Amino acid sequence: MASGSNRKRVLSGMRSTGRLHLGNFVGALDNWVRMQDEYECFFFIADWHALTTDYADTSRIKQNSLDVMLDWLGAGLEPERCTMFIQSHVPAHAELHLLFSMITPLGWLERVPTYKEQRDNIKDKDLGTYGFLGYPVLQSADILIYKADFVPVGEDQVPHVELTREIARRFNLFYGKRKPVFPEPQPLLTPAAKLPGTDGRKMSKSYGNTIMLTDPEPVVRQKLKTMVTDPARIRRSDKGNPDVCPVGDLHKIFSDQATLAKVDEGCRSAGIGCIECKGWAADALVNVLAPMQQRRKKYEDNPRLAWDILEAGCGRATKVSGATMNEVRASMGISLEYEAPRRDV
Repeated sequence: MASGSNRKRVLSGMRSTGRLHLGNFVGALDNWVRMQDEYECFFFIADWHALTTDYADTSRIKQNSLDVMLDWLGAGLEPERCTMFIQSHVPAHAELHLLFSMITPLGWLERVPTYKEQRDNIKDKDLGTYGFLGYPVLQSADILIYKADFVPVGEDQVPHVELTREIARRFNLFYGKRKPVFPEPQPLLTPAAKLPGTDGRKMSKSYGNTIMLTDPEPVVRQKLKTMVTDPARIRRSDKGNPDVCPVGDLHKIFSDQATLAKVDEGCRSAGIGCIECKGWAADALVNVLAPMQQRRKKYEDNPRLAWDILEAGCGRATKVSGATMNEVRASMGISLEYEAPRRDV
Protein backbone atom coordinates (compact mmCIF):
# COMPACT_ATOMS: atom_id res chain seq x y z
CA MET A 1 0.00 0.00 0.00
CA ALA A 2 1.31 3.43 -0.90
CA SER A 3 2.32 5.72 1.93
CA GLY A 4 -0.42 8.00 3.17
CA SER A 5 1.77 10.13 5.46
CA ASN A 6 0.55 13.38 3.93
CA ARG A 7 -3.10 12.43 4.27
CA LYS A 8 -5.35 12.57 7.32
CA ARG A 9 -6.01 9.18 8.86
CA VAL A 10 -9.45 7.58 9.13
CA LEU A 11 -10.38 4.59 11.30
CA SER A 12 -13.63 2.66 11.22
CA GLY A 13 -14.88 -0.88 11.68
CA MET A 14 -17.79 -3.29 11.43
CA ARG A 15 -18.74 -6.09 13.77
CA SER A 16 -18.41 -9.72 12.66
CA THR A 17 -22.09 -10.26 11.97
CA GLY A 18 -21.82 -12.11 8.65
CA ARG A 19 -22.98 -11.05 5.22
CA LEU A 20 -23.87 -7.38 4.84
CA HIS A 21 -27.08 -5.84 3.57
CA LEU A 22 -27.92 -2.69 1.63
CA GLY A 23 -28.29 -0.73 4.86
CA ASN A 24 -24.63 -1.45 5.71
CA PHE A 25 -23.65 -0.36 2.21
CA VAL A 26 -25.60 2.90 2.21
CA GLY A 27 -24.83 3.73 5.85
CA ALA A 28 -21.08 3.14 5.79
CA LEU A 29 -19.46 0.97 3.14
CA ASP A 30 -20.23 3.16 0.13
CA ASN A 31 -18.67 6.12 1.95
CA TRP A 32 -15.59 4.07 2.89
CA VAL A 33 -15.00 3.18 -0.76
CA ARG A 34 -15.00 6.88 -1.66
CA MET A 35 -12.64 7.76 1.21
CA GLN A 36 -9.83 5.48 0.07
CA ASP A 37 -8.12 8.06 -2.14
CA GLU A 38 -8.73 11.08 0.09
CA TYR A 39 -7.61 9.65 3.45
CA GLU A 40 -5.20 7.08 4.83
CA CYS A 41 -7.83 4.50 5.78
CA PHE A 42 -7.76 1.74 8.38
CA PHE A 43 -10.84 -0.50 8.32
CA PHE A 44 -11.15 -3.38 10.77
CA ILE A 45 -13.46 -6.32 11.35
CA ALA A 46 -14.51 -5.99 14.99
CA ASP A 47 -14.76 -9.60 16.13
CA TRP A 48 -14.09 -8.72 19.78
CA HIS A 49 -16.94 -6.20 19.65
CA ALA A 50 -19.22 -8.94 18.31
CA LEU A 51 -18.51 -10.88 21.51
CA THR A 52 -19.96 -8.12 23.70
CA THR A 53 -23.46 -9.36 22.84
CA ASP A 54 -22.80 -12.76 21.23
CA TYR A 55 -20.24 -14.19 23.63
CA ALA A 56 -22.18 -17.40 24.34
CA ASP A 57 -21.71 -18.89 20.87
CA THR A 58 -18.58 -18.20 18.84
CA SER A 59 -19.04 -21.02 16.34
CA ARG A 60 -19.79 -18.63 13.45
CA ILE A 61 -17.49 -15.74 14.25
CA LYS A 62 -14.63 -16.71 11.91
CA GLN A 63 -16.94 -17.37 8.97
CA ASN A 64 -18.83 -14.15 9.77
CA SER A 65 -15.54 -12.25 9.64
CA LEU A 66 -14.75 -13.75 6.24
CA ASP A 67 -18.22 -12.89 4.93
CA VAL A 68 -17.79 -9.28 6.01
CA MET A 69 -14.40 -9.15 4.27
CA LEU A 70 -15.80 -10.64 1.05
CA ASP A 71 -18.54 -8.00 0.99
CA TRP A 72 -15.97 -5.25 1.58
CA LEU A 73 -13.91 -6.45 -1.36
CA GLY A 74 -17.03 -6.80 -3.49
CA ALA A 75 -18.09 -3.24 -2.67
CA GLY A 76 -14.75 -1.87 -3.82
CA LEU A 77 -12.36 -1.66 -0.88
CA GLU A 78 -8.88 -2.45 -2.22
CA PRO A 79 -5.75 -3.49 -0.29
CA GLU A 80 -3.63 -1.11 -2.38
CA ARG A 81 -5.75 1.83 -1.22
CA CYS A 82 -6.58 1.01 2.42
CA THR A 83 -5.56 -1.24 5.32
CA MET A 84 -8.07 -3.98 6.24
CA PHE A 85 -7.54 -6.20 9.25
CA ILE A 86 -9.18 -8.24 12.02
CA GLN A 87 -9.27 -6.64 15.46
CA SER A 88 -8.39 -9.77 17.46
CA HIS A 89 -5.27 -10.36 15.34
CA VAL A 90 -3.74 -7.09 16.57
CA PRO A 91 -3.32 -7.71 20.32
CA ALA A 92 -2.24 -4.12 21.05
CA HIS A 93 -5.94 -3.18 20.94
CA ALA A 94 -6.48 -5.29 24.04
CA GLU A 95 -3.46 -3.85 25.87
CA LEU A 96 -4.53 -0.26 25.27
CA HIS A 97 -8.10 -1.16 26.24
CA LEU A 98 -6.77 -2.50 29.56
CA LEU A 99 -4.76 0.65 30.25
CA PHE A 100 -7.68 2.92 29.34
CA SER A 101 -9.98 0.90 31.62
CA MET A 102 -7.77 1.91 34.55
CA ILE A 103 -8.52 5.62 34.06
CA THR A 104 -12.08 5.66 32.67
CA PRO A 105 -14.73 6.57 35.28
CA LEU A 106 -17.73 4.22 35.44
CA GLY A 107 -20.07 7.17 35.22
CA TRP A 108 -18.79 7.98 31.74
CA LEU A 109 -19.72 4.49 30.52
CA GLU A 110 -23.12 4.42 32.18
CA ARG A 111 -24.02 7.67 30.41
CA VAL A 112 -23.30 6.31 26.90
CA PRO A 113 -26.74 6.47 25.19
CA THR A 114 -26.47 3.09 23.45
CA TYR A 115 -25.65 1.30 26.73
CA LYS A 116 -29.08 1.82 28.30
CA GLU A 117 -30.82 1.59 24.92
CA GLN A 118 -29.42 -1.87 24.17
CA ARG A 119 -29.93 -3.07 27.74
CA ASP A 120 -33.61 -2.14 27.34
CA ASN A 121 -34.06 -3.53 23.83
CA ILE A 122 -32.07 -6.78 23.87
CA LYS A 123 -34.02 -8.96 26.27
CA ASP A 124 -32.91 -12.44 25.14
CA LYS A 125 -29.26 -12.06 26.23
CA ASP A 126 -27.56 -11.32 29.53
CA LEU A 127 -25.81 -8.03 28.94
CA GLY A 128 -24.81 -7.54 32.57
CA THR A 129 -21.14 -8.10 31.76
CA TYR A 130 -18.04 -5.96 32.09
CA GLY A 131 -17.36 -6.45 28.38
CA PHE A 132 -20.68 -4.91 27.41
CA LEU A 133 -20.35 -1.98 29.81
CA GLY A 134 -16.75 -1.42 28.75
CA TYR A 135 -17.07 -1.80 24.99
CA PRO A 136 -16.84 1.99 24.42
CA VAL A 137 -13.40 1.85 26.09
CA LEU A 138 -12.32 -0.84 23.63
CA GLN A 139 -13.78 1.31 20.85
CA SER A 140 -11.67 4.23 22.07
CA ALA A 141 -8.58 2.03 22.05
CA ASP A 142 -9.41 0.94 18.48
CA ILE A 143 -9.43 4.57 17.37
CA LEU A 144 -6.61 6.08 19.41
CA ILE A 145 -4.06 3.32 18.85
CA TYR A 146 -3.90 4.48 15.20
CA LYS A 147 -4.00 8.15 16.19
CA ALA A 148 -6.93 8.59 13.83
CA ASP A 149 -7.76 12.15 12.79
CA PHE A 150 -11.33 11.29 11.82
CA VAL A 151 -13.90 8.62 12.61
CA PRO A 152 -16.71 8.36 10.02
CA VAL A 153 -19.98 8.03 11.93
CA GLY A 154 -23.68 8.80 11.78
CA GLU A 155 -25.25 11.25 14.23
CA ASP A 156 -26.15 8.45 16.67
CA GLN A 157 -22.49 7.46 17.06
CA VAL A 158 -21.11 10.93 17.82
CA PRO A 159 -21.28 10.34 21.63
CA HIS A 160 -18.83 7.43 21.19
CA VAL A 161 -16.34 9.71 19.47
CA GLU A 162 -16.80 12.31 22.19
CA LEU A 163 -16.05 9.67 24.84
CA THR A 164 -12.91 8.77 22.91
CA ARG A 165 -11.88 12.42 22.97
CA GLU A 166 -12.47 12.54 26.74
CA ILE A 167 -10.37 9.42 27.31
CA ALA A 168 -7.56 10.85 25.15
CA ARG A 169 -7.74 14.10 27.12
CA ARG A 170 -7.63 12.28 30.46
CA PHE A 171 -4.70 10.07 29.41
CA ASN A 172 -2.75 13.09 28.17
CA LEU A 173 -3.49 14.91 31.43
CA PHE A 174 -2.07 12.07 33.52
CA TYR A 175 0.80 10.90 31.36
CA GLY A 176 1.43 13.40 28.56
CA LYS A 177 3.39 15.85 30.69
CA ARG A 178 6.19 16.25 28.13
CA LYS A 179 3.95 16.05 25.09
CA PRO A 180 0.43 14.70 24.48
CA VAL A 181 0.43 11.06 23.37
CA PHE A 182 -2.98 11.04 21.68
CA PRO A 183 -4.67 13.50 19.32
CA GLU A 184 -8.38 14.09 19.85
CA PRO A 185 -10.17 12.57 16.84
CA GLN A 186 -13.03 14.35 15.16
CA PRO A 187 -16.28 12.73 14.02
CA LEU A 188 -16.58 12.72 10.25
CA LEU A 189 -20.32 12.90 9.76
CA THR A 190 -21.35 10.73 6.85
CA PRO A 191 -24.54 11.38 4.90
CA ALA A 192 -27.13 8.85 6.07
CA ALA A 193 -29.72 8.19 3.40
CA LYS A 194 -33.07 6.88 4.60
CA LEU A 195 -33.01 3.21 3.61
CA PRO A 196 -36.10 1.25 4.57
CA GLY A 197 -36.35 -2.52 4.74
CA THR A 198 -39.01 -4.50 2.91
CA ASP A 199 -41.49 -3.89 5.76
CA GLY A 200 -40.93 -0.12 5.78
CA ARG A 201 -38.93 -0.09 9.01
CA LYS A 202 -35.18 0.56 9.15
CA MET A 203 -33.34 -2.22 7.33
CA SER A 204 -31.99 -4.62 9.97
CA LYS A 205 -31.22 -8.32 10.23
CA SER A 206 -33.11 -8.42 13.51
CA TYR A 207 -36.29 -7.36 11.66
CA GLY A 208 -35.82 -9.89 8.86
CA ASN A 209 -36.45 -7.15 6.28
CA THR A 210 -33.08 -6.96 4.53
CA ILE A 211 -31.88 -7.05 0.96
CA MET A 212 -28.43 -8.64 1.17
CA LEU A 213 -25.50 -7.55 -0.98
CA THR A 214 -25.23 -11.20 -2.05
CA ASP A 215 -28.92 -11.72 -2.97
CA PRO A 216 -29.18 -12.99 -6.57
CA GLU A 217 -31.43 -11.10 -8.98
CA PRO A 218 -34.50 -13.38 -8.61
CA VAL A 219 -34.36 -12.99 -4.81
CA VAL A 220 -34.05 -9.19 -5.07
CA ARG A 221 -37.06 -9.03 -7.38
CA GLN A 222 -39.11 -11.32 -5.16
CA LYS A 223 -38.31 -9.27 -2.05
CA LEU A 224 -39.27 -6.07 -3.85
CA LYS A 225 -42.61 -7.57 -4.85
CA THR A 226 -43.53 -8.00 -1.18
CA MET A 227 -42.28 -4.56 -0.10
CA VAL A 228 -44.80 -2.24 1.54
CA THR A 229 -45.81 0.90 -0.35
CA ASP A 230 -47.75 4.11 0.23
CA PRO A 231 -50.70 2.97 2.43
CA ALA A 232 -52.96 5.48 0.63
CA ARG A 233 -52.73 3.48 -2.61
CA ILE A 234 -55.21 0.73 -1.90
CA ARG A 235 -56.43 0.39 -5.49
CA ARG A 236 -54.52 0.74 -8.75
CA SER A 237 -56.47 3.91 -9.54
CA ASP A 238 -55.56 5.63 -6.25
CA LYS A 239 -53.02 8.43 -6.48
CA GLY A 240 -49.91 8.01 -4.35
CA ASN A 241 -47.07 10.00 -2.84
CA PRO A 242 -43.54 8.67 -3.46
CA ASP A 243 -42.25 10.82 -0.59
CA VAL A 244 -44.03 8.60 1.97
CA CYS A 245 -43.45 5.31 0.16
CA PRO A 246 -40.55 2.99 1.12
CA VAL A 247 -40.13 1.99 -2.52
CA GLY A 248 -39.89 5.71 -3.35
CA ASP A 249 -37.04 5.96 -0.83
CA LEU A 250 -35.17 3.21 -2.66
CA HIS A 251 -35.60 5.06 -5.95
CA LYS A 252 -34.15 8.26 -4.43
CA ILE A 253 -30.97 6.41 -3.49
CA PHE A 254 -30.44 4.03 -6.40
CA SER A 255 -32.42 5.19 -9.48
CA ASP A 256 -31.29 7.66 -12.13
CA GLN A 257 -32.98 11.03 -12.67
CA ALA A 258 -35.06 9.83 -15.61
CA THR A 259 -36.53 6.96 -13.58
CA LEU A 260 -37.12 9.25 -10.60
CA ALA A 261 -39.10 11.62 -12.80
CA LYS A 262 -41.23 8.72 -14.15
CA VAL A 263 -41.86 7.45 -10.62
CA ASP A 264 -42.81 10.87 -9.28
CA GLU A 265 -45.21 11.73 -12.09
CA GLY A 266 -46.63 8.23 -12.47
CA CYS A 267 -47.25 7.63 -8.77
CA ARG A 268 -48.87 11.02 -8.10
CA SER A 269 -51.18 10.67 -11.12
CA ALA A 270 -51.87 6.93 -10.69
CA GLY A 271 -50.37 6.54 -14.14
CA ILE A 272 -48.29 3.59 -12.94
CA GLY A 273 -49.04 0.80 -10.52
CA CYS A 274 -46.91 -0.26 -7.57
CA ILE A 275 -45.85 -3.48 -9.34
CA GLU A 276 -44.33 -1.50 -12.20
CA CYS A 277 -42.67 0.92 -9.78
CA LYS A 278 -41.19 -1.96 -7.79
CA GLY A 279 -39.84 -3.49 -11.00
CA TRP A 280 -37.95 -0.28 -11.79
CA ALA A 281 -36.54 -0.23 -8.24
CA ALA A 282 -35.41 -3.85 -8.65
CA ASP A 283 -33.70 -2.90 -11.92
CA ALA A 284 -31.74 -0.17 -10.12
CA LEU A 285 -30.74 -2.46 -7.25
CA VAL A 286 -29.58 -5.21 -9.61
CA ASN A 287 -27.44 -2.66 -11.48
CA VAL A 288 -25.72 -1.78 -8.18
CA LEU A 289 -25.41 -5.31 -6.79
CA ALA A 290 -24.33 -7.22 -9.90
CA PRO A 291 -20.83 -5.65 -10.18
CA MET A 292 -20.30 -6.14 -6.43
CA GLN A 293 -21.26 -9.79 -6.64
CA GLN A 294 -18.97 -10.28 -9.62
CA ARG A 295 -15.99 -8.80 -7.72
CA ARG A 296 -16.89 -10.81 -4.62
CA LYS A 297 -17.00 -14.10 -6.54
CA LYS A 298 -13.26 -13.93 -7.27
CA TYR A 299 -12.56 -14.10 -3.53
CA GLU A 300 -15.51 -16.34 -2.71
CA ASP A 301 -14.07 -18.96 -5.08
CA ASN A 302 -10.64 -18.60 -3.46
CA PRO A 303 -11.05 -17.40 0.17
CA ARG A 304 -7.29 -17.73 0.70
CA LEU A 305 -6.89 -14.50 -1.28
CA ALA A 306 -9.09 -12.66 1.20
CA TRP A 307 -7.23 -14.12 4.19
CA ASP A 308 -3.91 -13.11 2.63
CA ILE A 309 -5.15 -9.52 2.35
CA LEU A 310 -6.27 -9.58 5.98
CA GLU A 311 -2.95 -11.06 7.07
CA ALA A 312 -1.03 -8.31 5.30
CA GLY A 313 -3.37 -5.71 6.79
CA CYS A 314 -2.86 -7.15 10.27
CA GLY A 315 0.89 -6.84 9.75
CA ARG A 316 0.63 -3.17 8.85
CA ALA A 317 -1.83 -2.50 11.70
CA THR A 318 0.49 -4.28 14.15
CA LYS A 319 3.41 -2.09 13.08
CA VAL A 320 1.46 1.16 13.46
CA SER A 321 -0.23 0.16 16.73
CA GLY A 322 3.07 -1.16 18.11
CA ALA A 323 4.72 2.23 17.62
CA THR A 324 1.85 3.87 19.51
CA MET A 325 2.12 1.37 22.36
CA ASN A 326 5.84 2.11 22.69
CA GLU A 327 4.91 5.77 23.27
CA VAL A 328 2.15 4.80 25.69
CA ARG A 329 4.39 2.60 27.83
CA ALA A 330 7.16 5.20 27.86
CA SER A 331 4.76 7.96 28.90
CA MET A 332 3.39 5.79 31.73
CA GLY A 333 6.82 4.72 32.93
CA ILE A 334 6.25 1.03 32.18
CA SER A 335 8.57 0.75 29.20
CA LEU A 336 11.10 -2.11 29.14
CA GLU A 337 13.82 0.34 28.13
CA TYR A 338 16.31 0.91 30.93
CA GLU A 339 16.54 4.44 32.19
CA ALA A 340 19.44 5.36 34.43
CA PRO A 341 18.33 6.82 37.76
CA ARG A 342 18.49 10.59 37.88
CA ARG A 343 21.05 12.10 40.27
CA ASP A 344 20.20 15.28 42.09
CA VAL A 345 22.96 17.83 41.63
